[in-house]
Amino acid sequence: MRTADFDFHLPEELIAQTPLEKRDHSRLMVLDKRTGEIEHQHFYNILDFLNEGDCLVLNNTRVMPARLIGEKIDTGGKMEFLLLKRIELDQWEVLVKPGKRAKIGSQFTFGDGSLKAEVIGIGEEGSRIVEFKYEGVFEAVLDQLGKMPLPPYITEELEEQERYQTVYNKHQGSAAAPTAGLHFTEELLESIKKKGVKIVFVTLHVGLGTFRPVKVENALEHKMHEEYYVIEEEAAKEINNVKEKGGSVIAVGTTCCRTLESAATDDGRVKASTGWTDIFIYPGHKFKVLDSLITNFHLPESTLIMLVAALAGKENVLHAYKVAVEEKYRFFSFGDAMLIK
Repeated sequence: MRTADFDFHLPEELIAQTPLEKRDHSRLMVLDKRTGEIEHQHFYNILDFLNEGDCLVLNNTRVMPARLIGEKIDTGGKMEFLLLKRIELDQWEVLVKPGKRAKIGSQFTFGDGSLKAEVIGIGEEGSRIVEFKYEGVFEAVLDQLGKMPLPPYITEELEEQERYQTVYNKHQGSAAAPTAGLHFTEELLESIKKKGVKIVFVTLHVGLGTFRPVKVENALEHKMHEEYYVIEEEAAKEINNVKEKGGSVIAVGTTCCRTLESAATDDGRVKASTGWTDIFIYPGHKFKVLDSLITNFHLPESTLIMLVAALAGKENVLHAYKVAVEEKYRFFSFGDAMLIK
């Protein structure tokens, strides 16, 4: 499977830099995975495509203020840390810029000095393992000093930090937002409930590896980064009940898709489980649980567009993306949405 097969032309001006004023006023492309037919809607019309007895699965992770700006203690040089994942206690895997200054033993300070860090190891793909020192509770210190870790393709400052969080976020731990969920409002979720659609929450803490382009020519040689997920007993029960009664399971975002498929059994049920997943979903994958997917428009040659192609077919997806460019849909994190039904 060639990585280049998932490339497409994307004009830079279609990369959304800021969120819309109203979350649910983004555009919605509806793609029929069987026929390839396309409809153009707005996200507030999503209710028309959900039926009583269906199940909508949402990822309730909360994005950490994971970007820290500090300085190297011995030189005073400016440094940027991006927290990727906690390894144990106060040890974290981080990305450091500029990385060449972050050798083992290097020490750094942030803000007023209430947070300090020392590099104790080298991680994968140039990341660093650091140990933090502070007083009190780490999350409280991070809330005070950290900034929202917007993706590199967003160059404008985010005026309202909560716009990079879903309205239903709960468990802090992500390095990036589950962006398909950004389109939902509390009012829209209430309308969905009133229609008789089950709303179920799972948790997957999103790592930055999810969004990186695949750099190998043969996509099957790509190594996925592990991400931590949780499916509670009650959530698994609700999903399985819907499946048994013939309802559809609609995953909101590729993060929910990977969570469900990681915990799926061969007979199409979901196991309550907790753990790490590095599942790589690409064309040829046999979906066991989800029937439909709500997602944003993704980077060329990324694992995310490969996942979408696994569900809807590569030709259908590439055609839909061509139409999206022609119709000037907004792409990536703050962009428009697609429903694959």
